[in-house]
Amino acid sequence: MNLRRFLILVVAATAAALVSCGPIPLGNNREEPRSRYLAGVGVTSTLPTGPVNPAESSKFWDGDSLIGPTAIHIVRSEQKAYFYKGGQLAGVTPVSTGNSKYTTNPGAFKVSQKAADYSSRTYGTIVDIATGTVINDDADSRKDKPGPGQQFVGSSMPHFLRFNHGVGMHAGHLPGYAASHGCVRLPADIAKKFFENSEIGTPVIVE
Repeated sequence: MNLRRFLILVVAATAAALVSCGPIPLGNNREEPRSRYLAGVGVTSTLPTGPVNPAESSKFWDGDSLIGPTAIHIVRSEQKAYFYKGGQLAGVTPVSTGNSKYTTNPGAFKVSQKAADYSSRTYGTIVDIATGTVINDDADSRKDKPGPGQQFVGSSMPHFLRFNHGVGMHAGHLPGYAASHGCVRLPADIAKKFFENSEIGTPVIVE
C-alpha cells in the first residue's frame, strides 16, 4: 500500500453526482422477505452472528481515537477496503465488489449520501401483499414487475454510503470473491464503523 500515492489520489478526487434514491417502505409490519441479493445474510439491519466467515478474518478497526480528514481506498484486485483518518490507516476490511456482469467502476469519487437504514430501488423481492409469500426472491425492478396483489420490496442495505450514482458501500454477504451487483459489500460491524466515521464529501478511491 503506497500511502503517498493514495493521498495524492485523494487530493485529486472530484465529487460524484448525487442521484436521488429513497428507501422502499413495506406496506405492513411483517419482517422483510429474504432476497438472494444478500444471499446468506438476509435483509434485515440486524445481521446474524456465528462462526467467523473466512472471507472476513483479515478485518480490523483501530480508528476510534484518530482524528482528521477521512478517506476510503477500495482495491478491487485485493477485494479489500482501507479507511484513513488524518492520513493514518484506521481500518482494513475484505469486501465483495461487482462481479463480471455488474462492474464496480474505478475512479475518484466522494460520499454523496449516508443512510443507516436503506433499501434498494432496483434489487429485492416480489411478495404477495396479503400473505407475505415471496413470489420472486431475485427481482430486478427494471424488468420484474409485481402482478395484481403483489409488491416489490427492495433489499435492505444497512449503513449505506453512496459514492458513485447508484453505487455505494453497505453491509452484506462476503463470499470471498467479487459477487455484488456493483455495490461494495462490507462485514456488518465494519460497515457500521465506515458509516459512523465518514462524512458527506469523504473521498472514495476505487482501483
